Amino acid sequence: MTPFDRGVAPRALPGSPTDPAFAELLLSSHLRLVGEPLSGREAGPDAARWLYAQAPFGLLAHDTSADPRFVYANCTAQLCFGYSWDEFVGLPSRLSARPNGQQDRDAFVRAVSAQHYATGYRGIRIGRSGTPFWIEDVTMWDLMDPEGRIHGQAAVFRSWTPMGD
Repeated sequence: MTPFDRGVAPRALPGSPTDPAFAELLLSSHLRLVGEPLSGREAGPDAARWLYAQAPFGLLAHDTSADPRFVYANCTAQLCFGYSWDEFVGLPSRLSARPNGQQDRDAFVRAVSAQHYATGYRGIRIGRSGTPFWIEDVTMWDLMDPEGRIHGQAAVFRSWTPMGD
């Protein structure tokens, strides 16, 4: 059993960073719940590869377990946080924020749970090296399939800014 198997339907988990079925879940749930496309460059057979390797924004997803774990992080997110795919996937998502930033992060996650999405978040995150940075212009949404099953939550951050301690 992988660390992110609990509570998530197997077909919703990415089999690889460029899994087309998972990319479709990311894109379709964003469009359905937020009411707009994630980006203008997502349609077509290469959408999964583009989201993972070329998207100019950070894109993360975690599962529905009691202590949610990352199941996806695109290359931009990996670069910002300093983790490889193998280091990111399975990491508890709470570890992306400082302990004193958990209340703010948890409130944003609760807003998503109540309304299926939330926008306008800005928060401090912590990279693998311990260096803090801001993520800004964040939208988070439920990974909801067309049948209404929730497979986790995803977040896109469109800008990030380094900061000192």
